Amino acid sequence: MVVVDVRRHKATQVLGRFGMVCYGIVHLLVAWLALQVAFGDSEQADQKGAVGSLAETPVGPVLLWALAVGLIAYALWQTLMIFTGYTWVEKGRKRFLRKFGAGSRAFVSATIGIYTIELASGSGGGGSSNQSTQEWTAKLMAQPFGQILVGILALVILGVAFAAVRRGVKKLFLEDLDRSQLPKPAEPLGVAGHTAKGVAYGIIGILVGIAAINAKPDQAQGLDGALKTLQAQTFGSVLLFVVALGFAAYGLFCFAVAKAHKA
Repeated sequence: MVVVDVRRHKATQVLGRFGMVCYGIVHLLVAWLALQVAFGDSEQADQKGAVGSLAETPVGPVLLWALAVGLIAYALWQTLMIFTGYTWVEKGRKRFLRKFGAGSRAFVSATIGIYTIELASGSGGGGSSNQSTQEWTAKLMAQPFGQILVGILALVILGVAFAAVRRGVKKLFLEDLDRSQLPKPAEPLGVAGHTAKGVAYGIIGILVGIAAINAKPDQAQGLDGALKTLQAQTFGSVLLFVVALGFAAYGLFCFAVAKAHKA
């Protein structure tokens, strides 16, 4: 099949792995912003805020364009994995869940990549993940059976959160890696990173669920709101600090496994 040949082509692999490194960079930047929120020094701790922080550096435009290329390449790589990847996983539920995960990564990466292009070209780049989440929630809520649709969305997000925690705790991510090329730190980084992301997504799912129950789209929050909700709890700054370290671990995990990920 031509698609399989494209997926295994060296240029595709190079772009995909470069994209994975860029995906890791975004998580490291989110971790940095989350640490700043924990210490009261930042207002926006999400992927958009992370990308925006690059724009403030002296070589911001160059970094933004490089990041955009990498993120779009990673999104395309994950899209190819949906259609032709995970052949090493048995058919059925397990392979479906792997491809569902690839789809969610492709969506997130493409969204951040498009936002990065807008920011680099000066054609947009406003708003936070909270605003985007609230806008999408409001659109869903306006549809027939809107509350039910938003409730389903909340369950999907909670499902993704549970899968991320399970993937980390049970070390399922190792099944998708070539262990002969796997650096030793990759395993603990993967456990911490996947678990931290799962916790953050779980909070987002709960907030979207509350918005569905109360029929109030403004109660839905993105990653920025989830992290700030965590901070508002008892010992919140300590919890946010731990989650920030987890996001940093996931970013480093992406670096460590970029070459070791199976095609």
